Amino acid sequence: MSQQDELRDRVEAKKKRLEAQLSEFKADARSTSREQSQQLQTKLDALTESLKDGWDDLTEGVAGKLNAWLKDD
Repeated sequence: MSQQDELRDRVEAKKKRLEAQLSEFKADARSTSREQSQQLQTKLDALTESLKDGWDDLTEGVAGKLNAWLKDD
C-alpha cells in the first residue's frame, strides 16, 4: 500500500465520520447543534476544496493540507 493510498483511506474514514455527525446534528434542532453542524460542513468543504483536482494529481502541498485536515479535531 502506498502512502497516497493510506492517506486516501484515512481521509475517507474521517470524511464518513464527519458526514455521520453532520446528519445527527441536522436532525437535532438545538442551537448548539446548528453551530456544530456548520463547523462540520466547513471542514467538509475544506476537504472538497483540497481535493478539487482529484487524487490522481495529488501534490505534496495538497498532501500536507490533507494531513493537517486529519489532525484538526
